[in-house]
Amino acid sequence: MAGLLDKRLWVVSGKGGVGKSTVSAALALRSARAGRRTLVCEVNTQERVSRFLGHPAAGPEVTLLEENLWAVDVRPQEAMREYGLMVLRFETLYKTVFENRLVRYFLRFVPSLQELVLLGKIMYHLQETLPDGRPRFDTIVLDAPATGHAISFLSVPQVLVQTVPPGPMSREAQKMRDLLVNPSVTAAVLVALPEEMPVNEALELHAALKDKVNIRTHAAVLNQAISERFTEADLEALADERELHDLAKAHHDREALTVLAGTKLERNLHVPVFNVPRLFLPAFGREAIEQVMGHLEALVMGER
Repeated sequence: MAGLLDKRLWVVSGKGGVGKSTVSAALALRSARAGRRTLVCEVNTQERVSRFLGHPAAGPEVTLLEENLWAVDVRPQEAMREYGLMVLRFETLYKTVFENRLVRYFLRFVPSLQELVLLGKIMYHLQETLPDGRPRFDTIVLDAPATGHAISFLSVPQVLVQTVPPGPMSREAQKMRDLLVNPSVTAAVLVALPEEMPVNEALELHAALKDKVNIRTHAAVLNQAISERFTEADLEALADERELHDLAKAHHDREALTVLAGTKLERNLHVPVFNVPRLFLPAFGREAIEQVMGHLEALVMGER
């Protein structure tokens, strides 16, 4: 299997609470360790990625965290300003238009404008270049919104291409769409837990990305997986030790759910599924991300 390093935009999504930010942080760190200039983008969030890696929150400005690794929290107000300046070119004209109270009031009612400027900032960084013409960032890891919002967020360029009259906005939307649907540029990584609802949402997200957005799923990550520790024979041997037996059986049952979830994902997504085990650490931070990164090595580098 080809690794993610063959792509430049890694879209990480799944049901809320499944560990998207954990996976995003681990993938971004591994990309940076591979010598690639890597930007991890969070979308109007609590900026978990920077904190997971042991750094202060990055904020709305692109901030260097460590060698080859930058972070940014893409927020509506700052993204609107940057988008306006990119389109209008002159700050005086931007202030006249976008900082006019009446105009700002009406902009609130423009469908999908907020999603457009948020996604527009991310896609701008994808196309940003250094003075020598090389991309400023080799990899962009998008810690995308959760399932339902992710689809509406990533669908905005397609919707605008189909509905907005020809002009600057439609041209920007077309460029964004072309990058998103290009399988040599963009790949989705879906994250789930070994539970029924997160797995089902991952399958629904995969179908929606394929049918509505035309983004290809590259792989899935089954987070907090439980590996086999107790066999049926072990459970029988512990039959007279009720407390130990119950603990062993609970672990055995969770391991069975992990196998079931992984099988369901593989059969329906037709992509590799990478297990990240449940970690038992006193605090969740850099050490945890380093461990998760190790389990995702083959996802990034390829060759399982």
